[in-house]
Amino acid sequence: MSIVEKYETRAKAVKSLLCIGLDSHIERIPKRFQKSQTPQYDFNRWIIDQTHPYVSAYKPNTAFYEARGAQGWHELELTMTYLRHKHPDIFTVCDAKRADIGNTNQGYVQAIFDHLGFDAVTLQPYLGKEALQPFLDRADKGCIILCRTSNPGSGELQSLKTDGKPLWQLIAERVYSDWNTNNNCMLVVGATYPDELRQIRTLVGNMTLLIPGIGVQGGHLEATVKYGVNRNGMGIMINSSRGIIFSDDPAQAARELRDGINAFTMF
Repeated sequence: MSIVEKYETRAKAVKSLLCIGLDSHIERIPKRFQKSQTPQYDFNRWIIDQTHPYVSAYKPNTAFYEARGAQGWHELELTMTYLRHKHPDIFTVCDAKRADIGNTNQGYVQAIFDHLGFDAVTLQPYLGKEALQPFLDRADKGCIILCRTSNPGSGELQSLKTDGKPLWQLIAERVYSDWNTNNNCMLVVGATYPDELRQIRTLVGNMTLLIPGIGVQGGHLEATVKYGVNRNGMGIMINSSRGIIFSDDPAQAARELRDGINAFTMF
């Protein structure tokens, strides 16, 4: 089973294109967890137990764990161990946005893929294919390249034009035509830019898109699904983080968003 097939198999099994971001900011998690020796892990485990029937993927952002030093990294390890043992079919994304020269990236590959056991990682393309080759060579893992991100200031660089094309378009074309030799590349495309999302879908065929920006950031769900899905009715991984994990009822919030996405899909 390829890494893309793992995601799609899970998505079809639970009829969900929803990814939950485990952005477990220590100061925002409920006080009952803050009293624990492993507060982020205990909170994550609770979120997973509440929401796993409705999700195809989980995506911890490493910043919230790295901020707590060795203890935070330990709790990220515990979270990944729990997911691998309890829900090995659920797709996992390390939201780390890594990018460096090749030999440094080899260290990231070992830490993220081999030690922590993630299925995929988010990557910055600025250093080019040569630098990211250690990630791209791992045909068993997913490389999710930043393309058109959801933040308001993303256009400062991503919309700059070369030969009449914005940078985000050049990235989409390059990843699709040149970098995806192992069929393990995906792209990050924000829900906050639906027109660009539509254009990117036409450029990259059936490639899977990780789509942040729904919920707190204000992305429009119907347009996101309409413009994002591929010709097989798949190819999107819609992420929600704070809107679910810090809601009063995470299970209900996950179920409602899953059902909202499904209102516009084959499910």
